[in-house]
Amino acid sequence: MSTSLRVMNHQVYRGPNVYGFEPMIRIQLDLGALEQHPSHQLPGFTDALLALLPTLEAHGCSYREPGGLVRRMREGTWLGHIAEHVILDLQSLVGERVTYGKTRSVKGRPGVYNVLYTYREERLGLAAAIMGLRLVDSLLPPHLQGVDGLERLVRADLGACRTDGAFDFEGELAALRRLARRFTLGPTTQSLVTEAARRGIPFLRLDDDSLVQLGHGRHQQRVRASITGRTSHIATMTASDKALTKTLLDRAGLPVPRGSVVTTADEAVTAARRLRGPAVTKPLDGNHGRGVSLNLTSDDQVRRGFEEARTHSRHVVVEQHFQGHDHRVLVVGGEVVAVAERVPAQVVGDGTRSIEGLVAEVNADPRRGEGHEQVMTRIRLDAHVDQVLAAAGWTRASVPPAGQVVVLRDTANLSTGGTAVDRTDVIHPDNATVARRAAQVIGLDVAGIDLICPDITQSVHDTGGGIVEVNAAPGFRMHLQPSEGAARNVAAPVLDMLFPPGVPCRMPVISITGTNGKSTTARMVAHILKQAGYRVGLTTSNGIYIGGEQIVSGDTTGPKSAKVVLSDPTVDVAVLETARGGILREGLGFDRCDVGAVLNVQPDHLGLGGIETVEDLAWVKSLIVEVVDRNGTSVLNADDPLTFRMRRQARGQVILFSMRGGGNCVPEVQAHIAAGGAAVVREPTMLGDELVLYQASQRRPILRARDIPATLGGYAWMNVQNALAAAAIAAAQGVPLSVIRTALRSFTTSFEQNPGRLNVYDGHPFRVLLDYAHNPAGLALLGELVPHLRPHQGRVIGVMGVAGDRRDEDIREMGALAARTFDELIVREDELRRGRAVGEGARLITEGALKGGLAPAQLRTILPEPEAVDAALRLAAPGDLVVILVTEVEDTWQQILKFDSAGRAPTPGRAVTGHTGTSHD
Repeated sequence: MSTSLRVMNHQVYRGPNVYGFEPMIRIQLDLGALEQHPSHQLPGFTDALLALLPTLEAHGCSYREPGGLVRRMREGTWLGHIAEHVILDLQSLVGERVTYGKTRSVKGRPGVYNVLYTYREERLGLAAAIMGLRLVDSLLPPHLQGVDGLERLVRADLGACRTDGAFDFEGELAALRRLARRFTLGPTTQSLVTEAARRGIPFLRLDDDSLVQLGHGRHQQRVRASITGRTSHIATMTASDKALTKTLLDRAGLPVPRGSVVTTADEAVTAARRLRGPAVTKPLDGNHGRGVSLNLTSDDQVRRGFEEARTHSRHVVVEQHFQGHDHRVLVVGGEVVAVAERVPAQVVGDGTRSIEGLVAEVNADPRRGEGHEQVMTRIRLDAHVDQVLAAAGWTRASVPPAGQVVVLRDTANLSTGGTAVDRTDVIHPDNATVARRAAQVIGLDVAGIDLICPDITQSVHDTGGGIVEVNAAPGFRMHLQPSEGAARNVAAPVLDMLFPPGVPCRMPVISITGTNGKSTTARMVAHILKQAGYRVGLTTSNGIYIGGEQIVSGDTTGPKSAKVVLSDPTVDVAVLETARGGILREGLGFDRCDVGAVLNVQPDHLGLGGIETVEDLAWVKSLIVEVVDRNGTSVLNADDPLTFRMRRQARGQVILFSMRGGGNCVPEVQAHIAAGGAAVVREPTMLGDELVLYQASQRRPILRARDIPATLGGYAWMNVQNALAAAAIAAAQGVPLSVIRTALRSFTTSFEQNPGRLNVYDGHPFRVLLDYAHNPAGLALLGELVPHLRPHQGRVIGVMGVAGDRRDEDIREMGALAARTFDELIVREDELRRGRAVGEGARLITEGALKGGLAPAQLRTILPEPEAVDAALRLAAPGDLVVILVTEVEDTWQQILKFDSAGRAPTPGRAVTGHTGTSHD
C-alpha cells in the first residue's frame, strides 16, 4: 500500500455525465496508508486547515447547515472527502462560486475514491485540485506526506502551477488568483451567462476572452462583454472617437462640453484658454478613465494633463469641465435600465494615519480585490495619484485631519478604486431622455452614457452639465454590485433584447444512443426531417453532416461533434448519434435534449472505463433519457429488457417501439397504449408486416415494412426496428405521418444514404455486402439476414476483424457466430488493436470459428484489411455472396467498386477518398 496520496487518473466532464448534470471534474485518488487515518486521527490537522481556509466553516456537507463539514472532520472523515471541499473552496476564494461535489469509494478497490466536484472554468478547476491536494498533504504528519501523480492534472496553459517543492499557501493562492484573472469571464459577461442559465438559454464559451454563444443553431446570439452580435460596428467606432461623438450629440441638441482636439501641449493650452474655465484633457480614443485629467485651471496643469493623455493617444481632447457628480447611465435597447453615481477613489482622515496607511486600510476590505474579481477594486498608488495629491497640497505621507476627505484620482472609474452608488430610481425624466437619445444618436444597442451634473434628480437643462462620453461595451459591475444602494440585474434587459418573448433560443436536439442501430436510425431521422423541410445537423460514426453535406469525416459521435452542430448558425434541428465513449470521456455536448432515444443495450466494450457489466452499460446510456426536457420525449425499445426498464427514470413523454405488435404485444406495451400512451409497433397483417403508430388511443398505420427499401424486402429486421424508432422520434417532433411515410419509402441501404450499413453491390458476377457489424448482437442479426441475400448455389465468404478493446470471450463469440454465418472466412487484423499484440485478435476469432464448426481449410488469416478484402473478392465465383465487415468503410467501398473480376484489380490502397476510422471526438 502506498504511503502517500496518489492521483490515479482524472476526467473532465464538460456537460451532463454519469455522475451529475453539471460540468464536473473527477479525480481518482488512492489514499494509500491514509485510508487508515481519518481526519480525527490526525492531530492538529482540522485546526490547521481551518486556520488557512476559515471559509470551510460555512460548508454544510451532509448536515446541510454551516459547520457541517467541520463537524464531519472532527468526527472523522477521509481525506478524499476533505480534498473535495478544499478544491471547491479554493475556486470560490478566487471568484468562481461553486458548491457541489461528492466523493465515492471505487467498488472493489479499498482506499481508492472518485473525488468529484463542479467547476466553471476547466483550467482553474484543475489548478485548484493541484493546490488543494498539496495543501491537504502539507498538513499531514511528515511520515504520511507526499502526493504522487499530480503531473496528470497539469495542462500546458496552467502557467506556474506547482506540483512539487515546499508548499507556500499565500504564493500558490496568488498564482491561482492570477489564473482566474486570466481565464475566467469578467463580471459583465458572467452576468449575461448567469442570466441565460437562469432562463434556460444554452451557452457556449468560444474563446479564452469573453466571446460567448447564447442559444443554438440559427437561433443563436453572440456577446463579448456588453457588445452583442447586434451592436453596430460603425456605432462602436463612433463612440471610440470622442470628438465625432460630441459633434453628433451637439447636432442633435444634446448638452455636451465645448472643446477641441489637439496634438501638442501648446495647442492644448491655447484651447483651454478659450474655454474660460476649468478644462479637461483626455485621449481621443481612450477608455476606462485612462489618461483623463479633470478641473485643470492653469497652463502647467493643462500641459501635464496633455502629456498624460498623450501616453494613450496621439490626439488629445481639451474640453470644458462640467461641475457636478459623475453618473453612468446604462441604456439597453433604447431604455434606461440603471444609473450609478461614481465616486472617485478616496480616503477619510482619522488624524493619526498617513494617506498611504489609510489606503492600506481601505484595501483590506474583503470586498476589494484585483481587477474585477470582487465588488470593488483595490486602490493603487501611482504617479497619477501623486499628481492629484500634490495639486491639493498632500503627499502619501501626509496625515489628514479627522473627517477630511482626500480624493486620490480625477476619474471615478471602478477599475481605479472608485465606488458606485445606485441612483436608478431617482434620475430625472429629462436626464433619462438625454441618455436615451444619446445612445440612439450614436446607434448603440447597449451604451454607457457618462453624465456630469450637480444633481441627478434635477433636469440637466436647469442645473447645467451634460454628456462627457458615450461608451460602447460599458461594464456592468457598478450596477450589478454597487457599493451602496440596490443591485440591478442589468443582464436581464440585454437578454430580453436578444431573445424577446416568443423568440426561441434553442433548436430541437435529438439524441440517439444504443449498442446497435444508432447510425442508421439517426440517418433515417435526418432523412425524414429533411423531407419535412428542416435543415438538419447530423452526427454519426462516419462524420458530421450539415444540410446533407459532409463537413467532417471520422467517428463524430461525441460531445465535440455535437457542439459543432449546435454552433452552426444555419441548422434548424440537431440529430446526434451519441456513443458511450463520448459520454464516459467528457459527458454530453448539450445540457438537455428534446428527444432522447435508447435503441438497445447489448454486451459491447465491456471491461473498459469501469463498465464491467451490461447493467453498467445501461446505466451509462440511460443518461440520454434523464436529460430529456420536461416537455420532450423519451423513445425506448420495449423489446429490450434493460432499455424498457429505463422508462422509470425517463423524462418527458414516453414513446415505446416494439417488433412485437398485434397478438404478440408485450403486456406492458398493451397497457401503455390502452392508457393513451404513444407507441410504434410492427404488426403482422394479411398484406405483410405493418408499422403502426398508436397515439391517444388511436391506431394510425404508417406503411408496410417491405415498402421501406432499407429493410431489403422486410428481411433486414434490424432496419425494421430502426424504422420503428425513427418513426417514433419523428412523430415526437410533430412530423406528419404522410411525411414519415414518404421519407421511409425513399430511404435505402445505398452507400450514399447509409455508408457501411447493409450496402449491397451487384456490379460483379458475385454479390458483395458491406456492413459494420462489430459485436455479437450485430453479427447475429446479420446472420439472420444472410440466407435471404445468399444466392441459391453460391458460397458465403466472410471478411472480419474485431477491435482489440473487446474481451477475449466476446472476440471468440464473434468467431463462433461467423462459423454459423459463413462458408469460408478470411480473418483480418482490426487496425484498432488497442494494446493487443499483432495478430492476437485474429487468433481469438480463429479459435472461436474453429470451435463453432468451421474446418481449418475454410479459414485463412490475412492481417492487413485491404489485402484481406482483395483476397475475398478474388476468391469469389459467380453466384457467391461476399460479406465484408470492416473499419475503413469509405476505402473498402472504393476498393469494391474498382475491383476487376477478371483479375486486374489495382493495388489496394487505404486512402482512396477519405479516412473514417479516426475519432473527431
